[in-house]
Amino acid sequence: MTATGAYTPKPGAAPLARMIAAQAALETRMLLRNGEQLLLTVIIPTLLLVLFSTVDVVDTGAGEAVDFLAPGVLALAVMSTAFTGQAIATGFERRYGVLKRLASSPLPRWGLMTAKTLSVLVTEVLQVILVTAIALALGWSPQGGPFAVFPLLVLGTAAFSGLGLLMAGTLRAEATLAAANLVFLLLLVGGGVVVPLDKFPDAAQDVLGLLPISALSEGLRDVLQHGAGMPWADLGILAVWAIAGLTAAGRFFRWE
Repeated sequence: MTATGAYTPKPGAAPLARMIAAQAALETRMLLRNGEQLLLTVIIPTLLLVLFSTVDVVDTGAGEAVDFLAPGVLALAVMSTAFTGQAIATGFERRYGVLKRLASSPLPRWGLMTAKTLSVLVTEVLQVILVTAIALALGWSPQGGPFAVFPLLVLGTAAFSGLGLLMAGTLRAEATLAAANLVFLLLLVGGGVVVPLDKFPDAAQDVLGLLPISALSEGLRDVLQHGAGMPWADLGILAVWAIAGLTAAGRFFRWE
């Protein structure tokens, strides 16, 4: 005979940590199943690394081309996931009312943003592993250490994530799609990813050097190509962009 109360329901929300973990896992699966997102986050960075490392198209200075390109492609991978991919996905979730419905669930809004951030970080780990493996196969000889690389990647993710959420939360989905892809292309060319900043006019270098993609790619390059210590100047630029972007996203993000 079944004991009294053995099947008594316990209404209420699941623990917050479990809700965030479940939402992060869902966000990650959705991101990895999206063909357009995979094109931006995996295929394009990989093709750029292989193409420009094996074909003499851009003058990357002395040394092996892959030593210059690998740090820049790592920066591009962070931008493609934290900014472009997240902006487009979140923009269309907002358009179709997904965010509105999620905002009414037991998962708090900050918990949803945390889950999205965790999803971005998981994807970036996979990207870094893939790009590093391909670069090593192409003859990359990284210098420096992970203690200087880790804060660059974290602050770069925070900076691009804030900018992506700001765009997704203020523009229409179609406008976000166009603007995010346009910014991706512009920063790919002018952010020191595959074209050295010293190839641009002096006046342009001063402006381009303040962009988050430039700070991230140059900081990674200083560490991984030249064996420099902690790139404090680049970390400072990324920190300013991260604070400004996340603050603006929190202030102006519209859920409907």
